[in-house]
Amino acid sequence: MTSSSNVYLVGPMGVGKTTIGRTLAIELALEFIDSDQEIENRTGVSITTIFDIEGDEGFRLREMNVIGELAKRRGILLATGGGAILSSTNRKILRNTGLVVYLHATVEMQLERTRNSRNRPLLNNGDRKHVIQKLMKQREPLYRQEADIIYYTDSRSPHTAAKQIAEEIREKWQS
Repeated sequence: MTSSSNVYLVGPMGVGKTTIGRTLAIELALEFIDSDQEIENRTGVSITTIFDIEGDEGFRLREMNVIGELAKRRGILLATGGGAILSSTNRKILRNTGLVVYLHATVEMQLERTRNSRNRPLLNNGDRKHVIQKLMKQREPLYRQEADIIYYTDSRSPHTAAKQIAEEIREKWQS
């Protein structure tokens, strides 16, 4: 793999995919794209609105189409939505077109980082901690299965995380 390859950030909400991703893209001289933001730009409405109107299934179809299209490009760093990993099609695309970095954080850290967020449809109903625990139980094995690099973000600043992840990616590209 080379620096013209794509890098994909996967992981649950609140791990820093967008925040770390922006800095990491600069470090690696890649174009940063957030799949959720791309979907919002294309539809003209929020992710929450898409979930309200089309449900999870409609959103996941849009997400799969966007990821499939973006993965055809070269030299991008794509921050995926937390549930993108659920699709076997997405997993195959990510695995075959770039380097997958799983950003991990504890449930407590995810709760802390998402406590004021209102644009996370899956957290808007019910006990947030229970929802995050349930999502992690379902998704974490898939994140780990697809990851070329696993990085723990809990106690690290976005800048430090980006620098350290960039070093690991460069090592992978050189090998």
